Amino acid sequence: MEIQFPFTFTNAILLLSFIFFFIYKGYRKSRNTTAKLPPSPWKLPLIGHLHHIGKLPHRSFQKLSEKHGPLMHVMLGEVTAIVVSSPALAKQVLKAHDPTFADRPVTIAGEILWYNSSNISFSQYGDYWRQMRKICILELLSAKNVKSFSSIRNDEVSQLIESIKISSSTVDLTEKIFGMTSSITCRAAFGKVCKDKDQLIGMFKEGITLVSGFDVSDLYPSSKMLKALSCNRMRLMKMRLKLDLILDDVIDEHRRNLEKIVFADEENSERRGNGEFGNEDLVDVLLRVKESGELEFPISDDNIKAVIYDIFAAGTETSSTTIDWIMAELIRNPRVMSKLQTEIRETFKDNPNFGESDVQKLKYLKLVIKEGFRLHAPIPLIPRVSRADTEIEGYVIPIGAKVLVNAWAMGRDPGLWSDPERFEPERFENDPRDFTGNDFEYIPFGAGRRMCPGMTFGLASVELPLAHLLYSFDWKLPAGMSSGDLDMTERPAITAARRQNLELVATPYIYDGGFSL
Repeated sequence: MEIQFPFTFTNAILLLSFIFFFIYKGYRKSRNTTAKLPPSPWKLPLIGHLHHIGKLPHRSFQKLSEKHGPLMHVMLGEVTAIVVSSPALAKQVLKAHDPTFADRPVTIAGEILWYNSSNISFSQYGDYWRQMRKICILELLSAKNVKSFSSIRNDEVSQLIESIKISSSTVDLTEKIFGMTSSITCRAAFGKVCKDKDQLIGMFKEGITLVSGFDVSDLYPSSKMLKALSCNRMRLMKMRLKLDLILDDVIDEHRRNLEKIVFADEENSERRGNGEFGNEDLVDVLLRVKESGELEFPISDDNIKAVIYDIFAAGTETSSTTIDWIMAELIRNPRVMSKLQTEIRETFKDNPNFGESDVQKLKYLKLVIKEGFRLHAPIPLIPRVSRADTEIEGYVIPIGAKVLVNAWAMGRDPGLWSDPERFEPERFENDPRDFTGNDFEYIPFGAGRRMCPGMTFGLASVELPLAHLLYSFDWKLPAGMSSGDLDMTERPAITAARRQNLELVATPYIYDGGFSL
């Protein structure tokens, strides 16, 4: 969630032309609300507190909250925002007052790439959102459906391992992992019906980059002129047109194939959808629900495309980011790497082709993943919007305020975790805290009504790849690099991926039966 400023000369002149209007409006508003709001840093006219916020807002907010407290008010341009940085206050927002803070911020990216925010993650709280979330949980991302895609994950992991084996010298592991998780999502969503898979994956990735920051028009939503002249808006519209061409073709082909299946002969009677194994893929499920006539709020093809984009972001970006962070931490912590590899290799010494159900035996792997989520929350700032004036700790959170729960900061709070900057999976051996949304100091997937529904899908794409990467290879940094050279900061984005790609040297592990896999 980067605070970005596309300040070309033209945009700067345009902004300056509004300066007196915004100053006047800001001072009028502050006379009525400042006394009731939580503490805040000093601010400037027009930009509010933006000068306190660097390229990584979650880090900036962490430092500011150390001085101004765990409930802090900041002005992002003309947008009122409240930053929450303690478990007790996070519980107030995400549980005690969950319905009040159940809306999502309205952004230019949500309007364009997510089809008027008609997906699940960004849609506003209400009956439509409840309907779509129910479809998602029961029809798309249930444990049963996630398990049905296990053969796809197994196949993609095998291809990943083979591609690393034939790679020469240094491996760009970040790109390899992203390619694998993207392919898993595309195959689960579209089955065999996607001729332009590689192009679509590239566009999804580019789209996530484009939505990784606030546009100037998001910071000054009252200005219709800024919205109309936004450069980012034009880039997003071009991206949307390209996506429409591909996704409309995918949906139409699904319809045509489903019509053929209905009239199939006896030999094909077992086939139910466009999935790779005759099963329904995610588009099939959405089309079936759409055409059932049983929905309170009928959905369109645009709604289907919005949900598919949602699943891609949840199932691809967060999963690949998590694996990347954990591999980087293991390189920096050889003791943990050795302990984990010993567990994996001894458990599967007679079964190098282990699958998802086998991975559940790996207790230390689960601790490593939990520690990865603590240190590197996939979504560092959990965004909500207040639907009514609400009093918390004696302060008023005004209606329409953006509320940002700093999950990243709470995962590193020394008052909550011993030696919080240290990567130490053993801390969870006797610590019952988990990431399922009940322990508010540890909420990498959020909590409450708006908790990420794709957690099971994403986690399934983390465990198996990690186990095979660590079973099949010994990993080290390229010659001349030490673990201290790894850049462990995030790139500015809606998901906190590492700023630099992880490039490593992979040496195939030889076990008694020959090469792994």
